[in-house]
Amino acid sequence: MNALVALCHFCELHGPRTLFCTEAVHPPSPSPSQSGPGIPGDRDREADREGEGLTMRANSSATQRADMCEGCRSLPASHPGFVSVDSETGIRYLSHQHPRQPQLFSVVRQACVRSLSCEVCPGREGPIFFGDEQHGFVFSHTFFIKDNLARGFQRWYSIVVVAMDRIYLINSWPFLLRHLRLTIQSLQNTALKVFDSEQCVCPQRAVRMNSAFSPAVFPHQRSGNAARSLTSLTQHPNLWASLHSSFSWLLKACGSRLTEKLLEGAPTEDTLVLIERQTEQEEEMSGWDGAEGGGSNPQPSQSESVQVKDFQFDDGRQEDLLGPKFKSLRHLRQVLGASDFRQLAWHVLMGNQVIWRGADPGLIQSAFNVLKALLPVGCVRAVLYSPHYEEAYRCNFLGLSPDVPIPAHVSSSEFSMLVDVLNVERGCVNPISDDDILSLYQFNISSANTQPTDKGPTLLNKIEVALSNENLSVEVVSLCLLCLKEEWMNKVKVLFKFSKVDGRGKEDTQKVLALLGATGPGEEDNVRLLKFWMTGLSKLYKSHLMTAVRGGERTLSQ
Repeated sequence: MNALVALCHFCELHGPRTLFCTEAVHPPSPSPSQSGPGIPGDRDREADREGEGLTMRANSSATQRADMCEGCRSLPASHPGFVSVDSETGIRYLSHQHPRQPQLFSVVRQACVRSLSCEVCPGREGPIFFGDEQHGFVFSHTFFIKDNLARGFQRWYSIVVVAMDRIYLINSWPFLLRHLRLTIQSLQNTALKVFDSEQCVCPQRAVRMNSAFSPAVFPHQRSGNAARSLTSLTQHPNLWASLHSSFSWLLKACGSRLTEKLLEGAPTEDTLVLIERQTEQEEEMSGWDGAEGGGSNPQPSQSESVQVKDFQFDDGRQEDLLGPKFKSLRHLRQVLGASDFRQLAWHVLMGNQVIWRGADPGLIQSAFNVLKALLPVGCVRAVLYSPHYEEAYRCNFLGLSPDVPIPAHVSSSEFSMLVDVLNVERGCVNPISDDDILSLYQFNISSANTQPTDKGPTLLNKIEVALSNENLSVEVVSLCLLCLKEEWMNKVKVLFKFSKVDGRGKEDTQKVLALLGATGPGEEDNVRLLKFWMTGLSKLYKSHLMTAVRGGERTLSQ
């Protein structure tokens, strides 16, 4: 991450000062003449020069450090600083009191002054964002540290993250807030213990109330120690090494969590929905962390826990599951049989609740992992394995333990389907491969639906043609399914714009359906599929359409 993290302090004698700074130094890209393997001796000399540079900067600033008080000083004048090297990328993380480059020094200095003076949030503790294109953008989190000898028994600090990329820094807000709060809470808790122990020995409140007050000599009335160092406040012998590790990890983790991808064309609806879900999850986690920091311990509601499982389900990987599992849609079709698979896929595409009940959670999750490929990401709501029944409005994929009863209104509903996974009694003791699922389990499929599933929808017919073609590999079938989903998601967008946004009548909608190729055999199933898939459209796409329509209406009225 092309950013810089700094710890700042508001000194009672000298004002805002930078205490500690960590920056990432990227390795220089080799020139064509240096494309060969590097010489180990050259690397060692570069490392020596880097260490010498840090020592020279420390010594050159000795005169400036002499003007500092104890509270403005972090590392001793002779300390060369801290260096960590990422073995994977070759990036070096350097920590010292001030940045290594003069240009960065002025940028960090300005961020320090603004974070501890004019750019503060209500209550003077918490996060805030400010900056501009010229001096960089800053994520700042101000906080107080308890001090037995300070005004108001506390000192004011801030941690700032400075970067030139405004969008990247804003997108990293939840991540930075969550992890910086952990560092801040650790510092505050450690300092609070020292504060309590000092108050027990000599309560300063009573001493100050009984002594004569003089503003001119107020700093010297506290044993001549107007500004204590953060090391003294926390009694942490390895404080700066610990902060170097925390800041270095923060820069590395924040840089690797968001990566750029080359996309051909506009992002798909699945990509937009995944981004929205990740943002919502990070905001929820940030909100829970903030509430815990305030002294409360909130418990997520049942619906919230379902949403969390839904996001984890989207990121599930087949290779992480143990025991027998379904590998692909074709494998699932071979195990269940063509007729039962079509019935199962029909219920999935129509948005009905599909319930799998059995004693093997891994097998059930693998079934959901391959079935979710039939739907847009926004239409997938799953509870992987539950000890009790969940209603259909919470999930359309539900895994249950074998002893969970199905409510009567569900078993008699045509909008649900039950797959019971039963263990097969084996008389032989010979080991059976996990791939041979039929030798291990028996699948009983039941549904109250009486509507024939052999006519449509059109999408299911095309999927079955691809799955039954043995000349197509599993990878080719996956790409074919992706193209089919994109084709029908485009039809969903047209229908949503025409019926929901423009508010056209039934007759006009029927003409659009004919134009989209959704009429004819299986027309009823096609319409049901399109309406269900509308729920999978991203919030960004819906809001974009509504904004465009309102903008057009205002233009016409003017």
